[in-house]
Formats: sequence, C-alpha cells, structure tokens
Amino acid sequence: MQEKSLAFVIPTYRLREVGDTVEQYDDHFWRNGHSVPIVVFDDSSAANHDKYYATLERSATHNELYYVGPREKERFISYLQQRLPDKRLQGLVKNLFRPSYGGNRNYTLMYTLGGLMVSADDDMRPFALMEHSPESLETDEISRGRLHRAGENGYGRKSFDILTSFRDVLGKPASQIPDNYDRGELVIDTATDLETNSTTGLQRENSLLVQRGALPDDSVVKMAQTFRSGTNDIDAIDYVEMFLENEQQTDPADLNDIYVLENFRPVVTKKNWRMDCGVAGYDNTFGLPPFFPTRLRFEDYVYRLWIQQAGICSAHVDAAQNHSKSNYMRNPPATEILNEEVSNLLKRKIKTSLTRLDELSIAFDYEGEVTGQDAEEILEKMRSLHARVCATAAASADPQRAEALRQFAANLHKTFYAFEPDYFQHNLQRIVDDVVNVIRGSLELWPTLVEICYFQKGRSGLPQIRVSNPAK
Repeated sequence: MQEKSLAFVIPTYRLREVGDTVEQYDDHFWRNGHSVPIVVFDDSSAANHDKYYATLERSATHNELYYVGPREKERFISYLQQRLPDKRLQGLVKNLFRPSYGGNRNYTLMYTLGGLMVSADDDMRPFALMEHSPESLETDEISRGRLHRAGENGYGRKSFDILTSFRDVLGKPASQIPDNYDRGELVIDTATDLETNSTTGLQRENSLLVQRGALPDDSVVKMAQTFRSGTNDIDAIDYVEMFLENEQQTDPADLNDIYVLENFRPVVTKKNWRMDCGVAGYDNTFGLPPFFPTRLRFEDYVYRLWIQQAGICSAHVDAAQNHSKSNYMRNPPATEILNEEVSNLLKRKIKTSLTRLDELSIAFDYEGEVTGQDAEEILEKMRSLHARVCATAAASADPQRAEALRQFAANLHKTFYAFEPDYFQHNLQRIVDDVVNVIRGSLELWPTLVEICYFQKGRSGLPQIRVSNPAK
C-alpha cells in the first residue's frame, strides 16, 4: 500500500521569528531520517512581508522550504471568488481566510488536501522538558506533569521522532494502532473543565486520565497530537495567578514557571476535548472541517465537536514538544483574558445548540444572543480578580512590582468596560454576534470550497513559492 504524502506546516503571524522554528524542526527531521516539505503560512501584512521575508530566506534547511504569504493568499482568494457562482459569497470567502488564528489554519487545510498534515505553531520546538527521574503512571493515567521555577534543576530536554509518531496513527483504523497505545472513550485533564477546556484554577500539578468506554475497531484516526511541555495550554488568567503568588516577579507577561512532563504514554480515544492544534496532525485525505475563523483562540473547538461522530477517533501520540511562549506581537494579558472569557461563553453556547455533524462541517442553532446573566457571570469573576490584584499591589514592598500590578489592574478595568454591566453586555453582544455570524456562514460555504480546491490542487497546485534559502 502506497504511503500517504505528508507535509509539515507552520502557521505564523511573526515572520521575523519563524526562521528559527523552521531550522529547529528541519534539523530534527533530518536527524530522524525524514524528508518532508516545510510550508510556512504567513499571516503578516504586505509591509511586514517586505520587511522580514529576507530573514526567512536566510534559514538554512535540509528539506524544501515553501512559503504562502499575503501575495500568494491574495491570488488564492481571487481564484476562489472567480469560481463561485454567486458573487455575494465573496465576503464569506474573505472571512473564512481572514487574518486570524483560524483563518490562517484554513489555508493549511486547503493546501494539504489529499494527504497528511502535521502542524506546529511558530513558538513550538521539537523537544520536551522531562523530569530526570520519572515515576510510573497509574492505571488510567496517560500523562503527568508539574510547574517548575525557571532554572530549577531536576529536568532536561528530550527529543522524540515526531513524524514517525504521527505516521503510526494518522489515517489508520483503531484496530491497526500500535499495541503500546491505551484505548478509551475520552481524555480528562484534572486541571481543566472537560468541555470548555478552560482551567479550573491554577494548579501546579496535573494528570491526563483516560476514561474507559467503547472505541470501535473500525474508527479511523483523523486527528492526533503530541503531548506538550513549557506551558500546558493554560489560560491567561493562570499567568496572572502565577504573577500574584511570585513576589519576585515584576512583569505579568514573563513566564517564570515552566511546565515539565514527568511521564506520558500514548492513547487513542473516541473523543478529544483536550485537542491542541498547536502540536497536531491530521488525516486530510478527503478534507476536514474548517477551523473557526476567529482571533479569539478557540479556532480548534470545532474539532472537539466534530470528532464525536461515528467512524472517526483521535490520538495522543508517543511524542512530546515544547511551547516557548513568545511575547512578541502577543496581546496584553487583560486582552487575552477577555478573549478567553468570550471564547468560553461561545463554546458553551455552540455545544448546547449543536444540530449536525458530517464529513466536512458541523451545524448549530445558536445565533449570538447574550443575556444579562451571561455578562454578569464574567464580570463577577473579573471584579474578584481586580480586587485581589489591587490588594496585592497595596501589600507589595517592591515599588516596581506594585506599579506593574496597578497597571495591570487599570488595564483589566478598562478592558472589561469599567465593570459596568449594561455597557459590558452591549459590547459583549457586539463581539459575539460578529463571531457567530462569521462562523455560521463559513461552515455553510466550506464544502463547496473544498471541492474547488481539491480539483485545482490536483490539476496545477495552489499559489506558493519555493523559498530561495541556502541548503545545509
């Protein structure tokens, strides 16, 4: 049987820094004996492309390096719009691929149609931070890790063959998964809410547990992910909690606590509420649903819902990667907290109104209404956080730390519209309504675009350029 083609993609909006990511993954693949095309999908503006593209060209690689930037994307969008029978749909096309976390990932889905795709964010690295003396996992435990102070002893880097780990499972039925994989219905994180994936408060140690349940042997693995160290996909509010408890820290954006894995083992499950698209792989042979085209960082939630239909499943593979959390071009902490609160609201609303799951899409009835109770639950949580930050600032003996705390408190107050209920609800309604309308329209149009791109990709390919970078 012929092996499916595989591409490695890096979605980014930080063209200035992505060259280091390219070189590290390229070297990792070469050392493990892999030849794989690396494709950078750049969400930069044309101005930033002109400013920083030369830095990517200086990246030396063993593997072929390709680039899809603002000009290639413009040609791609133009082609799709020409093929649509109804010109009124052109705005929806732009929304599906608009500059955003989900929009950029939707390009990766179109460009890898017909094969396998492995994706890593621009701040991921092909190694994991592992404790030197791991202890055995419990019967239903598939992973355990804890927070360490940066610079502490007791852990180090460990590298795994990432591409082989994904090839072991992607596109294969559960009956053909390697014998060392555990099996179950879903994975539970002891530190997060199951269905929204939001943390239940800062915890310095957590485990992933497999919940036993039916997993038909003919279920095909359509998506998989590695484990992750560095940060454990925690919420922005948890960084604030770390800041509050660390009296030596003077900048809330700094990462002074590092998540280190103690041990892990692979598992295949029917559901996957713990989906992490930053370290994921996909069987894109016949197309997949679109990521939510949003800037709110819940673009992969569609896959947590989509994977629940009959005939497909997911896996945590036998490898791990590290998240280095770059603060370059990242939103301030208060803005990230607002984004996450809006995302959690939308996750609950979409899940409870889900009406259909199919091969390329999902459907839901939620139309974007926001109640006064919805807004008040968020504000109550933020008022409490604001009060704690102010109290910590007043008690701090370090003037620099106290000032940073007061500044964060002021930003939080401003970001959440001075905690004024009516004003906050009005603006929350506006944000949610815009996101829901874009998502609903995108889901309806997506299958048509997949058909168009599948044909064009096989005939003459989609717009991209081969980077003229030096070979190692």
